[in-house]
Amino acid sequence: MFVKNINECPEFIANDGCLIREWIHPKNDSVELPYSVAMATVEIGKQSYKHKLEQTEVYIVFSGQGVMHINDEKQEVDSGEAILVPAGATQWIENIGDEELCFIAIVNPPWSDTGDIRVED
Repeated sequence: MFVKNINECPEFIANDGCLIREWIHPKNDSVELPYSVAMATVEIGKQSYKHKLEQTEVYIVFSGQGVMHINDEKQEVDSGEAILVPAGATQWIENIGDEELCFIAIVNPPWSDTGDIRVED
């Protein structure tokens, strides 16, 4: 059985500027999975950097409100919503609420820093 508490996961700032805790990742854990799972946080009034992932990603928002940008589209998102980000899409998320914006990021294949590319304006 594999059980891991999120509080045991070290925090780091990802290339997109989000505060990340890698919850389940095949490179860190003794699991064979085709995806990784992380918790991401964006502070009040902040946004992630524009970036692209080589992988497909799903955000599951569980706290806060934001505006999700994918390529030329944008939409307000709220707690309880899931967002599909296609591989190679330019993406970023803004926190427009009065609390931290927190979401689970599921990345398939697993996230890697080399596959996370910042996009300049």
